[in-house]
Amino acid sequence: MSELLNKRKPLDIHGRFQHITPEFAGWKHVGFEVYTLEAAQSLSFSAAPDEEICLVLVGGRANFTLNGNALGELGDRDGPFDRKKPYSVYVTAGDSVSLIATSMLELAVCRAPGKGTYPSRVIGPESVGAEARGAGNNKRYVHNILPDTAEADSLLVVEVYTDEGCTSSYPSHKHDRNAPPHETQLEETYYHRLNPAQGFCIQRVYTDDRELDECMAVYDGDVVMVPKGYHPVATIAGYDSYYLNVMAGPVRQWLFTWESDHEWVNSPVYAQKHPV
Repeated sequence: MSELLNKRKPLDIHGRFQHITPEFAGWKHVGFEVYTLEAAQSLSFSAAPDEEICLVLVGGRANFTLNGNALGELGDRDGPFDRKKPYSVYVTAGDSVSLIATSMLELAVCRAPGKGTYPSRVIGPESVGAEARGAGNNKRYVHNILPDTAEADSLLVVEVYTDEGCTSSYPSHKHDRNAPPHETQLEETYYHRLNPAQGFCIQRVYTDDRELDECMAVYDGDVVMVPKGYHPVATIAGYDSYYLNVMAGPVRQWLFTWESDHEWVNSPVYAQKHPV
């Protein structure tokens, strides 16, 4: 099995089934966890003085308290395939948040270096941008939770929907060189969900010289770590895909390079062959 693929684990005593640290991934910036809670279960998190956190309600609802102040109940979808924009909570360096689930709750915890530049806040659906990308069999739909235009020190967070039989994160692109304004170095995790849940998708991670070239069958609840290289996703007939991306690096900009062989799929030539 690829070292880039972290399979879904049994729940630990806290309800956690994914736990990616920078030390585990062999990089410097991105940490990622996922929890499943029953109603009335609780969790609390404190951002270290050099860390920021974004809690994404992938599905379910919870009552939140931020630095001792009640935020009330957040959450407006039962699961990601409701395709509603999510609620999230951004926690700046040194702040703390606690929650009590009011339904079954699937919670993603995104971590990266932080300096406390921006205040903690709720990121409601009204603050999440949505866009359709691509054409033909390369269509996907995006929710921009923490894009590089939003206030954060390091974190970039986005969720992507890809219908059965389509590609995503494609044409192949990479962001592994610290060379703005052309490209930025961003580590990335992909948290995958499939609908129906017994399905799988395919993700490949590879570099131009093929020193890294891994192709993985990814199942519901798995995480793929992308330290460098291109990283396209392909769905399988009968199964829709959702993934939550977390990115962070030395510069908080999403600047990437297309793989030249496949960049033509972005062109009108391809789009004209596949009218909407």
